[in-house]
Amino acid sequence: MLPNREELLERVSEAVRRAGALFGDRELAEQIRQKGVTDFVTQVDLTVQEQLRGALRTIAPEVQFMGEEQDNSGLDFGGAVWILDPVDGTMNLIHGFRHSAVSLALAEGGEVTMALVYDPFADELFTALAGRGAFCNGRPISVSGAERLADALVDVGTNPSEREKADRMFRWMRGIYDRCHDVRRMGAASLCLAYVAAGRLDAYVEDGLKPWDYAAGMLLVREAGGMAATPEGAEPSLEHGGGIAAANRRIGPDFLKLLSEA
Repeated sequence: MLPNREELLERVSEAVRRAGALFGDRELAEQIRQKGVTDFVTQVDLTVQEQLRGALRTIAPEVQFMGEEQDNSGLDFGGAVWILDPVDGTMNLIHGFRHSAVSLALAEGGEVTMALVYDPFADELFTALAGRGAFCNGRPISVSGAERLADALVDVGTNPSEREKADRMFRWMRGIYDRCHDVRRMGAASLCLAYVAAGRLDAYVEDGLKPWDYAAGMLLVREAGGMAATPEGAEPSLEHGGGIAAANRRIGPDFLKLLSEA
């Protein structure tokens, strides 16, 4: 039996903060293994994942575990599953660009019910429980009040490990740039979604992601009053990954329409 959700969130938050402290260890960050042409894993990724796997097993041993740095075949999404990205923004971490996060979600019966995104560089912990709202360091957050895409600041992810999708993503970027205040590209999907939830960005889109990139951030946006869907407007998969688009609900329909036309 899982603890009550408030108690569970408190205990997991402590574990996530402890693990996030490892982001500042440059010796670990500089121990790098290449998984693909532009896809890397550092010893920070591996150590954070193992530390959190152990902590989560102690806190809730009955919950399955999906982590970026492991084989995730055989998981039953009809039950409860932790979905972890130990370092979202590994490329940023390697380069000392201080914009990375631990992203952790709890899915139950195929729905995300708990979200934590922790940026240790800013010491900001974004959290949400389904139906309870979204928070940053315990304070409520909400999506922006922008009413037009023309007034929006939008992050467009380029996903360097999925370069075959570059033409589509740069078409999106140009189409969005022509119709908004400006575009950003910060390199950590979970934090982009958290920033939409906090009203710092008005919208965000990226393709070719994995469930651990967006599972937590998706709940944050929804609990903060926004919309999160695939760029085609469908429900994002927690098993297979894909694209994600998020915005406040005022500009969301126009944002999805623009993506479909670009």
